[in-house]
Amino acid sequence: MRAALIQTDPVVGDLDGNAAALLAALRESHGAGAWLAVTPELSVCGYPPRDLLSRGDFVGRCMDAVARIARESPMPAVIGSPWRGPHGGVANAAVVVWGGEVRAVHAKVHLPNYDVFDEARHFTPGETHTVVDVPGPAGVERVGILVCEDLWRARDGRGTAPQDIDLAAACAAGGARTLCALSASPFSVGKDARRDAILSATAGTFGVRVLSVNATGAQDDLVFDGGSSEWSPAGGCVLRAPRFVAGVTVGDSDGSAAALDAPAHGSAGSWGASRERAHAIVHAIRGYFRKTGHAHALVGLSGGIDSAVVAALAVSALGARHVHGVCMPSRWSSAGSITDAVDVAARLGLAPPARVPIGDAHAGLSALVGSAMGGVPTGVADENMQSRLRGIILMTMANASGALVLSTGNKSEMATGYATLYGDMCGAMSPIGDVLKTDVYALARWINANGPEIGLAAGAIPQPSIDKAPSAELRPDQRDQDTLPPYEQLDAIVRGWVERELPAHQIAAESGLDPAMVVRWCRTIDAAQHKRAQAPIVPKLSPRAFGPGRRQPIAMRWSPA
Repeated sequence: MRAALIQTDPVVGDLDGNAAALLAALRESHGAGAWLAVTPELSVCGYPPRDLLSRGDFVGRCMDAVARIARESPMPAVIGSPWRGPHGGVANAAVVVWGGEVRAVHAKVHLPNYDVFDEARHFTPGETHTVVDVPGPAGVERVGILVCEDLWRARDGRGTAPQDIDLAAACAAGGARTLCALSASPFSVGKDARRDAILSATAGTFGVRVLSVNATGAQDDLVFDGGSSEWSPAGGCVLRAPRFVAGVTVGDSDGSAAALDAPAHGSAGSWGASRERAHAIVHAIRGYFRKTGHAHALVGLSGGIDSAVVAALAVSALGARHVHGVCMPSRWSSAGSITDAVDVAARLGLAPPARVPIGDAHAGLSALVGSAMGGVPTGVADENMQSRLRGIILMTMANASGALVLSTGNKSEMATGYATLYGDMCGAMSPIGDVLKTDVYALARWINANGPEIGLAAGAIPQPSIDKAPSAELRPDQRDQDTLPPYEQLDAIVRGWVERELPAHQIAAESGLDPAMVVRWCRTIDAAQHKRAQAPIVPKLSPRAFGPGRRQPIAMRWSPA
């Protein structure tokens, strides 16, 4: 009873390309002796298709692609695709095919409508469970079909259907001996272990075999980590596909397995937060560049830890010859910062960074603006002018070369508005925009200790970039902590206010911080929403990232206290 777990990395909207990749995987699965193949949720069109679903012929062409797969598939398979029902509604469906035909269609019942999910906008929910008799090597096998939240709903989610509709239980009561769960479950740190607990409990509770298949790759702000798995009726994991790797994994029901395309990088729970973040960010950068047709990245190298980490992960994703550093010292930049910027480029195998000092441009623009204002800009206005000059330089070089700029701001800066709009927030993507400053340090240490795992030399981040006090270097002797609380304190507030959505008084109680200080910084976070609304794409790594999953008003007067 060999089953194939097919982890795909589809390009949204590339129906022909996605179908061809699925058929190639099905032929590979059949060649390996599998009796059934399972693909991820919406694998025909890619997840999430968003408002493409509203275009007149999109769903019909998805259904045509499934029909082609059904005709050419050498084996029974469960394919994820949009599907138009008899009354015109569109389902997020799992389509069962074999023998050249579509045999059954399961419409997803539990449509998530929280965080980054907006499925109730696009899909009509199904009404019941689906059990299909599928021909197997030992006779007919009764197979229950679930799509993502259909399985998580009863234990780990919010959706559109009533809480008491447990589709896994209904499938088991209907005689299913195998459950196929198709998912496009976005990554967040630590989520894989929670997912495992649900799958184990489902298999053990109902005494069924569970085949859970998750997408891999990245789409805009979402990352998918794969990690598809098979679970025995006793609740044990007997097969695991690689994380962050597309391909086919085939195993037997007794637990023997062969990863056909790549070795697994470890099981759930063995990764650690920094390792997960590193692989997810590399996945996000690589996916965005590949799917948008870009090859080269520009990174402003300041000599600080943030730009060093972004450059390192970009090199891991794209290769050193596709990443280009630009050093733009101000009149206040230290010699050590310039040295560290050159050092990190050398450690990563980059060409020496282009050096574009901004001192003369700063003086000229200051005088020009000052003539209109009746006095040269000072204070924050003058500091931001320097950051925006760097943004102009990077964006001009990108426009001229066809490269994309990677912003280097972290989540702590984006939360408080410490990142400069039209300055260091310029770019196509902000790879560490969902990484708190304290976690950036941990990520740098992980890269230095484990670089070869992601294709980097050990010690890729210069130690001075890690050790020195963080500074924007836009005025004499500037330090981040002149303006911000110590990052350990600030990150506790950001984690509580943004990621856990706790009230300010609870954040203060749990952290031991002064309640007035917590309220002040919660207000600051809310006041910076207008900046985040204009920010580059931020890959989602945490339970609540800045982006589509956190929809806060810009003009408002609600206060945390």
